[in-house]
Amino acid sequence: MSQPVRCRWGAVTITGNYRENNEDNLHVDPEGRYFLVADGMGGQSAGEKASELAIELVADRLSNCLTDLANDNDVVAAIDEAVAHANAEIMALGELDPKYRNMGTTITFVINPGGRLFVGGVGDSRVYRLRDGALDQLTKDHSLTQALLDAGTITAEEAANHRYKNVLYRYLGTKEGGQGTDAQVVAAAASDRFLLCSDGVTDGIDDDEITRLLQSESDPQKAAETLVDAALNGGSRDNITCIVVDVESA
Repeated sequence: MSQPVRCRWGAVTITGNYRENNEDNLHVDPEGRYFLVADGMGGQSAGEKASELAIELVADRLSNCLTDLANDNDVVAAIDEAVAHANAEIMALGELDPKYRNMGTTITFVINPGGRLFVGGVGDSRVYRLRDGALDQLTKDHSLTQALLDAGTITAEEAANHRYKNVLYRYLGTKEGGQGTDAQVVAAAASDRFLLCSDGVTDGIDDDEITRLLQSESDPQKAAETLVDAALNGGSRDNITCIVVDVESA
């Protein structure tokens, strides 16, 4: 497999104004081979534990296997297996320890094994791509609201503030969480900018504001900090986490 796409990145996670602890987690591989964001749920320390486990276990599996994969199907299979393994461990701990019962987490990722990127996730944490001034959401939320939108039952305007917006039908910590990550291959172009974020970002700012802010800062770390500050000031009531990844050469 060819060398990873050359990237720069910045990352921020904060508790925010409304939560007592930060149930979000993120991880950036030092070599830029993978980027992960997870948003835990379950109250008290349970959500924090779920997202921590997801990040730790998925990162460990990816670190050990990415360099040995020969083709796209192998990469997708490795990603799905890593996430399914984390899902099983989260479910097992939830069964063993009462304080972790019913805990769960989302996970979203950009994987960079060489030559192209793989994007996907489980839950409603998102990956966006900014290319030539246009913002595209590359992941689909596994929420009841998104399912209603897909079915044509509600409009996009109704979906924005729908009561089931944060109710997930797939996340890690349930049997559905191990049923694949919808990973897709994304051709990378120099000057592409990717955003991985928990819903704490999109709770405070809309896609137009995300586009504007991603274009306003050339440094990815400053861009990440600007997005988190804007979401906080925009009234986000959740933990807020994002990673901004810039493609330097592809």
